[in-house]
Amino acid sequence: MFTFEDALRLAPEQTVLCIGDLMLDNFVYGEVSRVSPEAPAPVIAVTREEQVIGGAGNVARNTAGLGARCIFIGVRGDDAAGESLRAAFGEFKGRIEPHLIVDPSRPTTRKIRFVSEHYSTHLLRADWEVTKPVGDAIESKLIDAATAVLPRSDVVVLSDYAKGTLTPRVIRAVIEAARALDKPVIVDPKAMNYEVYRGATVITPNRKELGEATRRPTSTMDEIAAAAAELADDVGSQAVLVTLSEEGLMLHVDGEQPVHIPADPVKIRDVSGAGDTVVATLAVMLALDADFESAARAAKAAASVSPAELLARLLPATVSAEEKIIFDWALLDERIADWRAHDLRIGFTNGCFDILHPAHVQVLTKAREACDRLVVGLNSDASVERLKGEGRPIQNVNARAHVLAALEAVDLVVVFEQDTPIELLRRIRPKVLVKGSDYRPEDVVGRDLVEADGGQVVLVDLVPGHSTSAIVRRSVRPAEERAPVKKPKVVT
Repeated sequence: MFTFEDALRLAPEQTVLCIGDLMLDNFVYGEVSRVSPEAPAPVIAVTREEQVIGGAGNVARNTAGLGARCIFIGVRGDDAAGESLRAAFGEFKGRIEPHLIVDPSRPTTRKIRFVSEHYSTHLLRADWEVTKPVGDAIESKLIDAATAVLPRSDVVVLSDYAKGTLTPRVIRAVIEAARALDKPVIVDPKAMNYEVYRGATVITPNRKELGEATRRPTSTMDEIAAAAAELADDVGSQAVLVTLSEEGLMLHVDGEQPVHIPADPVKIRDVSGAGDTVVATLAVMLALDADFESAARAAKAAASVSPAELLARLLPATVSAEEKIIFDWALLDERIADWRAHDLRIGFTNGCFDILHPAHVQVLTKAREACDRLVVGLNSDASVERLKGEGRPIQNVNARAHVLAALEAVDLVVVFEQDTPIELLRRIRPKVLVKGSDYRPEDVVGRDLVEADGGQVVLVDLVPGHSTSAIVRRSVRPAEERAPVKKPKVVT
């Protein structure tokens, strides 16, 4: 059976064409500790903001996150949000090829979510959108763009968020052109009349959408299987894959017994993008000629976590300690660019790490929990001597680097010659900058740089009683000043 590991290895050779409703998703995080004196409303003290490509663009991001190439076609407004989306696609450096058609008559669809950092709950969402179908001229541009790139694509995804991009004319033109070239078509539906999707290879409704489309009950697995079979027959699709949230997936394939694929028993922080992850993984697997069940099982595995988290779990085990150590910053640029192409959240911390002790391990472990990849900046021997004085470091840079690289929490060790890591931070542009709580936020080197780039500074509580300098001082005291070592009693 085709496996997800096969997909990770072969995905870079596959190209997914995704067409659909593009959105800009903004997330504003903060703490809520009081109610506004002006009205009975919570006041959020903002700590950080994030801006990501959303809607059908999330399918493109997930596709790139899985290592495949994506050609994305969508509509944006002639506004600042549209410019932000154009710039955001540029960060994928060739993994996503965007064709963004500007429609001056409508705003870029934008959603801002205000999230309580402490409780991980959404407090409020504000939307800017027009949901009417795009006009004839935009329809023609969408169709022309799709037919031009179809020969370079292995599979097609129609990601419908009911915002007006996927009109019946666009849907029919794309499906018919794809069928003529024998390209599989996956539809994530929102239309009221599913007849418009006739001829698609796979349709991926959720339970509610399936019930509305077939006017059948979908309370039990048997009812869902029967409704999926009816939908497949009605629209002439080879398969229907029903997404069931925490209950997993139900797969109907023409001529085969239905298959219920339970979800993994894991806690998902945010399920809002799980359907897009399923669609992206399904597309990559079908591009690799996997059978429907193998593709669905891989999609279920990917939906259990984000693509970035999934890759973070699978890939580090294949990296040796030697491969984690970088002296040449040109190699650093390549590694960082690859991580960014997979939409991984990069964290950074730094230090001399002369004698590794529990306080170091605490900081490194907590730092890794806050990101997908952790880069550790390591002071060179000359830099340590300038900072700590004669006789330091105790261990040379190679020894210190190898000890750090052996830790599971550390993904990369980068040696720097300067007294501060500011130049290294400018090179890496991390989203998370971590230091011990013995620092004040305003004293953290690079804080302004990271926060200006939309990142955050995290201070980790230290394990009390541990300091490299104190360990060095104790080790060089005269023997008579040291506490005697009690020998254990021997019981005979």
